[in-house]
Amino acid sequence: MQLLINHSTHYHYDRPVDYALQKVRLHPVASPMQNVSDWSVAIDGGKIEASYSDHYGNHTDLVSVDVGAQSITITASGTVNTTDTAGILGKVYGRAPLWHFTQSTYLTEPGPKTGTLARILGQSDNALNSLHDLSAAVLAATPYKLGPTGSGTTAEQALAIGNGVCQDHAHIFIAAARLAGIPARYVSGYLMINDQVSQDASHAWAEVHVDDLGWVGFDVSNGVSPDERYVRIAIGRDARDASPISGFRLGIADESMSVSLQVQQ
Repeated sequence: MQLLINHSTHYHYDRPVDYALQKVRLHPVASPMQNVSDWSVAIDGGKIEASYSDHYGNHTDLVSVDVGAQSITITASGTVNTTDTAGILGKVYGRAPLWHFTQSTYLTEPGPKTGTLARILGQSDNALNSLHDLSAAVLAATPYKLGPTGSGTTAEQALAIGNGVCQDHAHIFIAAARLAGIPARYVSGYLMINDQVSQDASHAWAEVHVDDLGWVGFDVSNGVSPDERYVRIAIGRDARDASPISGFRLGIADESMSVSLQVQQ
């Protein structure tokens, strides 16, 4: 499937900024699931200072905001050809070893509620069936709802709240898998939604390492493994590692952000 993507993020500051630096992970990387036909990242109100591949293999741009500016717009756009592999990325490995993805982070630190979910993974001899059962249980425990959780909500906190979004679902799934000794990681990317070109935000899901298969994806929010409608952008141990854009600024300026995203065939 050929997917056309245009993703624009606009930051506005209520006063001129002395210094700000954004870490931008908005380049899809070629894999058995996707081939990048063309892609570009354009900056209005700043410039790319450096580009590199991080320790997860994510293409990363360091973007500075023009001195004295009050806004910056980062636009990623291009064409990606995708293939339905039933969610199986396979035995594709980078610099980070498998054991790295068994380590918990602040956002994926397990607790009692996560532990209850993790026990699902020992109830079947079929690893894939158990993982799909876990995915369904996570969604049942935290039905999709915008608002109750935020970017800093941990997996255990989301379970206590009883609702969540794709970030929360991925974190809970990852935390439970790691508790069972299964390497798991966070994926940020795009999802083409049928009959809906414009979207409010990018998407997120989880990948776990299954013996004999390699990395396999699970989109808890939609109850499926990624297919040809999905484009992988970045990976990491949690959302902070794989955030499309993150950064810092000096000074006391307040920031507001707006996103425009279109994904279509």
